[in-house]
Amino acid sequence: MQRPIQRMVGKLERPFGKLHYEVTGSGPALIFAHGLGGNQMSWWQQVAHFAPHYTCVAFAHRGFAPSDPVAGGPDAADYAGDLAALIEHLKFTDVRLVGQSMGGWTVLEYAITNPTRVKALVLSSTSGTIDRRSADPSGGDRYDSWLKDAEAQIVAGLAHGIHPAVGARAAERSPSLHLLYKSIDEMAGPLDKEKLRDNLRRTARRRTSDLKDFRVPTLLIAGGRDVVFPPFLASAIAATLPCADAQEMPESGHSPYFDDAATFNRLVERFLGLHA
Repeated sequence: MQRPIQRMVGKLERPFGKLHYEVTGSGPALIFAHGLGGNQMSWWQQVAHFAPHYTCVAFAHRGFAPSDPVAGGPDAADYAGDLAALIEHLKFTDVRLVGQSMGGWTVLEYAITNPTRVKALVLSSTSGTIDRRSADPSGGDRYDSWLKDAEAQIVAGLAHGIHPAVGARAAERSPSLHLLYKSIDEMAGPLDKEKLRDNLRRTARRRTSDLKDFRVPTLLIAGGRDVVFPPFLASAIAATLPCADAQEMPESGHSPYFDDAATFNRLVERFLGLHA
């Protein structure tokens, strides 16, 4: 008989206020960091899949409800510190980290600072604090071309009510998931996401050469139809890191963990199995 899944909801006191987190399951620690359009609920399909074998932790970044708001808006430079405090609070000696888009800032910076504690790192649709244009092997030409086309697709999609982080193909394939994503996005309430987006751009200043000695096993996952993060950068960045691999999900947009969770979960599960 299968044991019931353990679950706990908590609030961690931080200098800005309270950080909301949820712990589900038992086993090795697996922590999920959401993107700009999400919160801890974004990972419902991953928590359900991994909780029988991992202690899954999903939290809401500072400024994202149900975590407390931040006066003047959150600074992405504080995210890794919040994650470090949460890991210490939960008394994890080692962790596996999954970061989606903005969450890549959080998990990559934590892993750089605490490499011996991170058993595996997954960067989904993100280069985290690595400057995107500088990571383009073409010197920025391919990135500039992609960006021009992506911006046009975003404008066309918004005209039809399509969230850029989902994309037209996924919205057409699963209207209910598209609606759910938009609903979770709206839970952030008065948070100024444009201001935070600018903050993220300013803090993405690392070069891939800065990570030449970064030996944390890393998997970069990209959606082939992404209009927020250039999918070709996943393999380009992976090629520069000592212990990295990249996988593309051709039919997914910016949120492969959300629009094709079954495939995403298989990729992550296989990767984690290689680095138990």
